[in-house]
Amino acid sequence: MKKKQVLRFGLPKGSLQDATIEKMGKAGYNISVSSRSYIPYVDDEELEIRLIRAQEISRYVEHGYLDCGITGYDWIQENGSKVHEVGEFLFSKATRQAARWVLAVPETSPIKSVKDLEGKRIATEVVGLTRHYLRQHNVKAEVEFSWGATEMKAHELVDAIVDITETGSSLRANKLRIVDTLLTSTPRLIANHTAWKNAWKRQKIETLSLLLKGALEAETKVGLKMNIAQKNLANLLKTLPALRNPTISTLSQKDWVAVETIIDEHVVRELIPALKAAGAEGIIEYPLNKVVY
Repeated sequence: MKKKQVLRFGLPKGSLQDATIEKMGKAGYNISVSSRSYIPYVDDEELEIRLIRAQEISRYVEHGYLDCGITGYDWIQENGSKVHEVGEFLFSKATRQAARWVLAVPETSPIKSVKDLEGKRIATEVVGLTRHYLRQHNVKAEVEFSWGATEMKAHELVDAIVDITETGSSLRANKLRIVDTLLTSTPRLIANHTAWKNAWKRQKIETLSLLLKGALEAETKVGLKMNIAQKNLANLLKTLPALRNPTISTLSQKDWVAVETIIDEHVVRELIPALKAAGAEGIIEYPLNKVVY
């Protein structure tokens, strides 16, 4: 009997977990997590999901315990993992912005640049990245690992911190000032080099990547349908450049056409009144699950 082929896939446990599972759902993979098991259910018999801390995924992928996984670019760099990068996916726990590892100090601190860190003490989760940054600038400082609540340490226990932020609001709330950005990080789909050379696993990973990219593309876009008199069509397309490469089809009603297109969601509120003014009727806006180019 032929052994069933399975792809072992690591997803980040913790702050990115809900966002990742939601994106996987939009990509077509329904995952449910039970409090009684560390192995989530997924409606694909060829997938085995493991929930592992993002900090550790790249190491497990590198050593082959996982065939592939989603983790931050920051942890791949921090661990120095030798993995194949399949794709970049811009999503996060709060926004669609990339996360940044920044050097921050109290607002009243005299530290204005990395050079002012000479002989000082820094707390961070990314000890390797921070030491590499200091070496790049020929600065000698003490770097200690922080187990959490790093922002609070900056005021009493250390001279500076290197912490992760998306918007900077938490740092500002804690009266901290950003001095420099060490690294910008986004989630990446990575694969073990041996798994990537396996034809079946590679195709499975590439399918995952394609569907995830399609789901993310669809999040910022909507579909628009409308009807318009043929005589007004040229003017409509000329005055509304947002309607790039629309599909135009004839209607049973003589001298009328249907126009369908995909556009960025944020322009819809300005676009719909302009479409109406240009003679469009029966305008329908609808959500998209995936957009695959």
